[in-house]
Amino acid sequence: MMDARTEPAEGTAEHTPTREDRPKSRHESILWNLALIAAGSLLCAWAINGVLVPHRFLSGGVTGLALIIHHLFPFLSIGLLYLVINIPIYVLGWLYIGRRFFWYSLAGLAIFSGAILVIHPANPIEERLLAALLAGIVYGAGGGIILRSLGSAGGTDILSIILLQRYSIRIGSTVLFFNAGILILSTFLFDLESVIYTLIFMFVSSRLVDLVVTGFSQRKAVLIISAHWEAISEMIVKKMNRSVTLVPAEGGYRHEQGKILYTVVTISDLPQLKNYIRQIDPNPFVVVTNTLEVIGQRIGNQPHW
Repeated sequence: MMDARTEPAEGTAEHTPTREDRPKSRHESILWNLALIAAGSLLCAWAINGVLVPHRFLSGGVTGLALIIHHLFPFLSIGLLYLVINIPIYVLGWLYIGRRFFWYSLAGLAIFSGAILVIHPANPIEERLLAALLAGIVYGAGGGIILRSLGSAGGTDILSIILLQRYSIRIGSTVLFFNAGILILSTFLFDLESVIYTLIFMFVSSRLVDLVVTGFSQRKAVLIISAHWEAISEMIVKKMNRSVTLVPAEGGYRHEQGKILYTVVTISDLPQLKNYIRQIDPNPFVVVTNTLEVIGQRIGNQPHW
């Protein structure tokens, strides 16, 4: 239950917006998101054609399925295969996901497929382990950049969102299921060594995606229990320019009345917050937890589908 004395959120009278805080115009937003999709697609295409194809590695999702077909029938283009496999997925997407996300993802599909058709770099590394690591870094960075836009490059991203909205199946579970299916199928079609290197590639790329999407802007949820809650609350609002929610609470042992403070800060602000708290109360009770996603003005990523 939220106390009536909740402080104003960031971006209100307690915060003076800067140029960076002001929203982009519609055209600036469109260009920015298309630029993110294009940059990410170029990196992914470089990893696919420069490393995955020469070393006969695979990938997860629709890209992995396109790679399997290409390895079996080399005359078929990966870019065209990716485009064709995505058609039925986009038909479902038109019915079940938001229009903004759909149109950005449609543009992403065209850009991603085109990048695979155009980008054909020379194989930079012969050593397969180093190649798997390099591909994971580049592909993961590209995928993360795409996901920082308001769209996607298609594939399991759209299918995952549809299953989440229709059947409450978690996005991670859908991705894991499809990736596991690709790997199981590949064990019957390719040598075990290639499958193991593919696992290394997929692990590294997934970590890079997390790092690019949330790693540099990770938010931490902080619960603070202290007898000096009023001073700490004032400090959070005035010194750190962060909002804070006051939750009525009662101690289970002495039944003392008080407030639990709840706030969300960036990972870079966390050490400063803990230092301020200790200056006010040397013995507070503080719980810091990771956040999966934070929705709010100037706070974090919002669902865009």
